[in-house]
Amino acid sequence: MKATKFIKPKAIKELYHNYCPGCGHGIVHRLVAEVVDELNIRDKTIGIAPVGCAVFAYDYWNFDVSEAPHGRPPAVATGVKRVLPDRIVFTYQGDGDLAAIGTAEIIHAANRSENITVIFVNNTVYGMTSGQMAPTTILGQKTLTTPYGREIYKDGYPLKVCELLSVIEGTKYLARGAVTNPKNVALTKSYIKKAFVNQIENKGFSLVEILSMCPSGLHKSPVESIEWIENELVKYFPLGVIKDV
Repeated sequence: MKATKFIKPKAIKELYHNYCPGCGHGIVHRLVAEVVDELNIRDKTIGIAPVGCAVFAYDYWNFDVSEAPHGRPPAVATGVKRVLPDRIVFTYQGDGDLAAIGTAEIIHAANRSENITVIFVNNTVYGMTSGQMAPTTILGQKTLTTPYGREIYKDGYPLKVCELLSVIEGTKYLARGAVTNPKNVALTKSYIKKAFVNQIENKGFSLVEILSMCPSGLHKSPVESIEWIENELVKYFPLGVIKDV
């Protein structure tokens, strides 16, 4: 059996990251960097990072990254892409950023079918601020602000972003992956690559949701976080391509 040698993508810097042990952001960073390298678009790629743990991305990618106010990356990406239509523009957002304060921005960017790519990292909690309930926190999940578990009549239902956006005519590609095992990582990379290719081909709005580990926010060990995603979270957020026009 031929061994596969890992080669660091040129689109990622050779730095130690400051994410918590077991965090999935580092894996997602690498997948984005690998796709950028494979598509040979590093010199014209622009990332938009928000507030939250996702903001650290600009320290690690070896291409241009701009920061946006909390929840506003789709609006900033829209402006950048319209001014520089030959650039490949993507947002990198967490669930608190995209699905709470940024709900209006993501819905209207999708409705306009802005020709951008959205990488949506869903760990179901506010990771940077120690694990409060997020829009994607599932029913019964315990967080700092739902110590007895999320309840429907007090906290509402978890927000399914891909399913919500799927009924909007402007969305052209929606997929949900995970970074919990090698098979899921490979599939997630294929979704990311498809989303970037769609933008290159001017097809319109694409979003890839990625279920990711946040051991510190979930108050679980790294292994427990992976097991919880694979055994519980995917029941509510099924993996796969949601829409492909």
